[in-house]
This record gives sequence, C-alpha cells and structure tokens, in this order.
Amino acid sequence: MSKKKLVLLLLLAFTLALGCRIDAGRKRIVVGFAQVGAESAWRIANSESIIAEAKKRGIELKFVDCQQQQENQIKAIRSFIADKVDVIGFSPVVTTGWDEVLREAKRAKIPVILVDRGVDCQDDSLWVTLIGSDFVEEGRKAARWLAEKMKGKANIVELQGTIGSAPTIDRKKGFEEIIAQYPEMKIIRSKAGDFTRSMGKEVMEEFLEAEGRNIDALFSHNDDMAIGAIQAIEAYGLRPGTDIIIVSVDAIRAAFEAMIEGKLNCTVECNPLIGRQFFDAVEEIVAGKPVPKRVVVDEEVFPQEVAKEFLPIRRY
Repeated sequence: MSKKKLVLLLLLAFTLALGCRIDAGRKRIVVGFAQVGAESAWRIANSESIIAEAKKRGIELKFVDCQQQQENQIKAIRSFIADKVDVIGFSPVVTTGWDEVLREAKRAKIPVILVDRGVDCQDDSLWVTLIGSDFVEEGRKAARWLAEKMKGKANIVELQGTIGSAPTIDRKKGFEEIIAQYPEMKIIRSKAGDFTRSMGKEVMEEFLEAEGRNIDALFSHNDDMAIGAIQAIEAYGLRPGTDIIIVSVDAIRAAFEAMIEGKLNCTVECNPLIGRQFFDAVEEIVAGKPVPKRVVVDEEVFPQEVAKEFLPIRRY
C-alpha cells in the first residue's frame, strides 16, 4: 500500500471515530407535551401526529392527556419544568390563566411552543411560536359558503365549542364578521357544545324544541358536534342537509361520510397533522435558530359535491 493511500485511510478512520464520539455525546432532545384531551376525532388525529413524529425523529416525548381541564395542563407543564425538558408544547384548553406557569417556564429557560391554540398573555415573550390554524378565517370561510348557499337569507343556530377556547372565540368572530354583511342572516340561538358529539346532540335538541322549523341552517364549530346534531335533527323528524343546511369545521373522515349521505353540506378544514411542523420548530429552537412567531397551516373548504372524491385520501 502506498504512503498516500495509508494517510487517506488513517484520516478516514479518524473522521469516522470522531463522528461516532460526537453522535454518542449528543444529548437526546426531550419534549413535554400537555394535550387538551381526546374530545374529538380531530384531537385524536392531532395527538397521533405528534406522537408518531417524535418516534420517527428519536425524540423523547413526555405526553400528557389533560382531559380538557386547565388545572391538569398547568400541573403537567410544572412537571415538565421539574423534569428539565428541552421544550414544552401544549394546546391550551382556554386562552386565559397561563401567565404564571409560563413565567415559571421562562425562568427555567425552557422555551414554550403553542400548538393549535393561542393564549391571551400581555407578554408574548412567554412563548416562542404558535403553530396552527387561522380560526378566524375558518369562521369566515364557513360564513361565506353559507351566505352563498342560502342566498343571503337564513335563521341560523350555532353550536359553539368550549367557552373561552381560542377556536370558539375566533370561529365565532370570523363567522359573525361575514354574516354582518347580510341583514337577512341572523343567529337565532347559540350555545356551547364543548366540541363533543354527545353535547352537540343535546344542544341541538334544545334548539329544535325552542325553534323547530324556524331553523334554516346550523353552523357548528366542529364536525363532531355537527354529527351529534344530525342525530337530533333526524329524531325530530327533519332531514339534515335538506331541511336544515349544515356547515361545520374540521374536515374529519366522518364529515365526508355524512356529506356523501347528504346529511352535511360543507366542512371547513382545520388540519390536525402538524407533528412535522411542531418538531421542525423544536429542533430549530434547540439548535439556537430563530423561528417565526406564527406558523399557519394550509387548509381548504370541502362542499358535499366533492366528498366522494376526497374521502379515500383523507388521513383523519
């Protein structure tokens, strides 16, 4: 073997050995995630996306289902601070009441990422970035579609999500912003259904008992409540999707199935599959790189006419 080849081989061996030592010494990223709960098919898909992406990247994930209780989320975040995780992520169940625990995370020098939902804090340095949907625009999209469908005239009932949550506040804001342009479109009843099918059914029963055939349309803040409402409408003796036009938000598979059956008229997408974007941000933050303060996911509007085309490719 020539002297030149021997030197090259020795350099290669040294480089490989150095690389192995660097890899072996590299700290594994640890992330704490306080999830709202499992209140809907959308939320389950959101959780699965985060868990699968962490596993794919070899990131240690401390995942807590907080069962739609703010106190559980605060407790989980404090446990992550005690564990000295690298990054904390959470989807806040409501917008207010986070300042104290977020200040604790900041004092511990643990960056926080908001996922799906925002918080109402005067100090926006308490969190690094918000990754999720534009809920106000989702409300606008639903209202624009309904105004066109109803030719600018409708008595509307509204199934709100969890009171005080960002999607509830913002979807309502966006929806009302658009229908304000149509004097003959009115919300005649509005009540929270907590984003669940059972509550959607229960509240829709109340609406029907109070208003009956006076209801022209339903705006539901998510698909699960809309599906519960469909059951109530059928039990009342009306035809969902025909006697009462229904637009909802999320675009889960069950909504496409309901549209194919003619029981739901339109669903506005709220994309839950944001695990990739979340962990992109985690890795950039850990590496000391800047990240945008707001990351908005791409979303579409699906009327029932396209349901058969898109159902086979829906991932959630």
